[in-house]
Order: sequence, then C-alpha cells, then structure tokens
Amino acid sequence: MLYYLFSFLDKAYDVPGAGLFQFISFRAALSIILSLFISLIYGKRIINILRKKQIGETVRDLGLQGQNEKAGTPTMGGLIILGAILIPTLLFAQLNNIYILLMLFVTVWLGFIGFLDDYIKVFKKNKEGLAGRFKIIGQVIAGLVIGLTLYFNQNVVIRERVPEKKIVVRTGQLTAFEQVKDHNLKFYQHPIKSTKTTIPFFKNNEFNYTFLISWLGDGYQKLTWIIFTIIVIVIITAVSNGSNLTDGMDGLATGTSAIIGLTLGILAWVSGNIVFADYLKIMYIPNTGELVVYISAFVGACVGFFWYNSYPAQVFMGDTGSLALGGAIAAFAIMIRKELLIPVLCGIFLIENLSVVMQVAYFKRTRKKYGEGRRIFLMAPLHHHFQKKGYPEPKIVMRFLIIGIALAVLTIITLKIR
Repeated sequence: MLYYLFSFLDKAYDVPGAGLFQFISFRAALSIILSLFISLIYGKRIINILRKKQIGETVRDLGLQGQNEKAGTPTMGGLIILGAILIPTLLFAQLNNIYILLMLFVTVWLGFIGFLDDYIKVFKKNKEGLAGRFKIIGQVIAGLVIGLTLYFNQNVVIRERVPEKKIVVRTGQLTAFEQVKDHNLKFYQHPIKSTKTTIPFFKNNEFNYTFLISWLGDGYQKLTWIIFTIIVIVIITAVSNGSNLTDGMDGLATGTSAIIGLTLGILAWVSGNIVFADYLKIMYIPNTGELVVYISAFVGACVGFFWYNSYPAQVFMGDTGSLALGGAIAAFAIMIRKELLIPVLCGIFLIENLSVVMQVAYFKRTRKKYGEGRRIFLMAPLHHHFQKKGYPEPKIVMRFLIIGIALAVLTIITLKIR
C-alpha cells in the first residue's frame, strides 16, 4: 500500500525520497525492519494476552527430559509470525504481483488450517486437534490453487537464454558472448509460458515437467497442467508437514525456517534480476524479484519470534505458525523454480519427515512379522531420538541449526557448481 502511495507522490509531486520505494532492496529492508519490530514489540504483548487467557500448551507424558516444565507455556504464537509477515508485505510489496498474491494466500490459508488445529487442542481440550484428513485436504487445496494459478496465469513466465552464436549487437554483427554488455541481448525479448525448473549440480540445468508425460503420445503437452499441479500439491504437503514435525523443540523450527528463508531470498534476488541471472547463467524469471520483499518479512518474523521461542521458550508457534511457514517455503521455492533444491535446502525438514515414515513403516512391518512392533529410533521425529539418548535440548537445536546453515551454503553454491 505504501508502495503505491509513495509512487504517486513521486510522480505527481516529486517528493524527495519517495522514489526510493521503486527499489526492491529499499522496500525489502523496510520489510524486515518492520517485521522485526512487530514480532519483538507486539509479540511480547500477544504473549501476555495468551498467558492471561491461559492459552497454554498441553504436554503429553513421553518421558522426555524437561518436558513437564513446558506445560502451560503459551501456544498459538504463530499469530505473531503471521502478523509480522502479512503487515510488512501488504505495506511494501506490489499487491498486483501474482507471486505476492499467491504467497499471501498460502500464508493465510495454511495459517488458518493450523489455527483450527490449535483451537481444537486448546479450547476443545482435544489433544488430537484437527483430524489429519482435514489437514491434508487443506494442504491439497493450497497446492491446487498454487499449481493451477502458476500454470494458467499469463503473468507467470520466464525468459530463455539466447544461444551464444545467435547473440547480435546493435550494429547487427555477430559477436562473442563475453563481448555483449547489454544483458537483455542474452535473453529472448518475449517471455514464454513454461513448466521448466532448475536441476541442481548440472550444467544444462533445466528440466521441463512436460517430459514426464511424453510417453502418452500426441497431444500430451495439453495434460502438463495435471502432472505439474500434482507435483506442487506433493511438495507443499511434504514441506508443511516437515515444518510441523520439526516444531518439537524450542527454537528449532523457527531457526531452521529463518535460515531457509534467507537462502530463498538470495535465490529470488538473483533469479529475478537480469544482470545476476546473466552472470550466473541461470533461469531469468521476470517479476519474481518482488518476492524478496515478502521473504524479508518472513525472515524478520522468524528471527523476531526466535527471541521468545529460543530455549527456554516463552511461547510456542503451534500449528498456526509451523504449517504456514512450511507451506510458504514450499510455494516460494516453486515460484522461483528451485523446488528441486528443497531436499538439500530443507534437509532438516526432510530428515524429520523420513524418520517418522521409517519408524511407522518399520514398526508395522515388524509387528506383522514378529507379532511385536520394533523401532529404528528411540523416538520419532529424529530430534526426540537424540533427546532420548540424553542430549540436552539446546545442544540438539544448535547442532541441527548448524547443519541447516551448511545445507543453506551448499544450496547457494549450486548456482556455480555444475
């Protein structure tokens, strides 16, 4: 909203400084500052309100060290995160940008699904919360909206690189690739609709989802929207569940999400900037630079919330925050065509997911075979396995975050390692 106000003041009245709002970097800086302010200052007030309303965590007796001390800690703190993301984005982002609109949708929608789950647990005193099938339905709806919009909306485009030998300077003469200084000459001028995405670690690192159904024969391209939407649904469901499972220790999901968000911001910055895209020889995606404003608010919200959520936590985000954070990360990665990097970047979420799947599958298989279920881990998700082994919670969280930072660095250097 402020973007449009200051754009008007700049054009109509030439107000000094108003032109700064045309720069994504300036608005991203304001976004992260305001997000931190909201989560730090108003977050404290919301925590006090939650405490007065006795909206506390109900803890199951799982025999974990320090578990009982967490009983009664205010939950539903995800409301702080949602406010710290949405308000700066609404103020500083271009609200006619399709990517921003989709990010606002997935944040609000999955935040609402998580809120219902927390509400049932806290106010209805039902420890199970929202039935799992309803969570899945909510995630599928989010995936459907994101997938179908990205596929059919005409503003979701890419600009492909021009082969080196076809690059022509303004004089009309052929030139070597390195001699061309106008970055626009290195990309076709007309954006195209495409379901191409980025494959990490490969030189010619673009993959088109259409290839997956090429075996169907003539006219198979018309069915690409189906396979693309299914993939989007699977990714959003998997990452949001991974974030939810990771939210089992003080500061773990919050810190991990902040690291992932910062990395995604860098990827969005270079993918949406023609100069950086040219230099790194990566896919150029017009209009995605605006997503940096959103992800700045995202990182600010996570860091600000971490202030209160670090050990010993003064508030828990609940599903209100964890589902929204995971869904936002997944949707963001899909929009900048870096979703195949998710297993690396979101490695913490992935291993938490896999530990639960492996534990449940192995338990059921051994119970059927031996009459008694056996376990791979002392407890799943994985962070509880280490807790059962006697590691202090702060040490587990810090080591997981260190691994998250290493994975983030690896993700960034895939821009050059091919």
